[in-house]
Amino acid sequence: MLNNIGLPGLLLIAVVVLVLFGRGKISSLMGEVGKGITSFKKGINEGKAELEKAAADEAVDVTPTSDKDKA
Repeated sequence: MLNNIGLPGLLLIAVVVLVLFGRGKISSLMGEVGKGITSFKKGINEGKAELEKAAADEAVDVTPTSDKDKA
């Protein structure tokens, strides 16, 4: 059903939304969407860094040691 909307249909929808809600409300909504996307990306990066730190903490030093180092 929505496969054949096309560019003219999307432009018509955009105009109708702009008329119904007004420019100010739409711009504030888009600002909130942008903040949400930024927050999501920040959370993804923090989670990735936390996982990398945990993996680094679990890494074991496998450097061979000689008998001289033990004494």
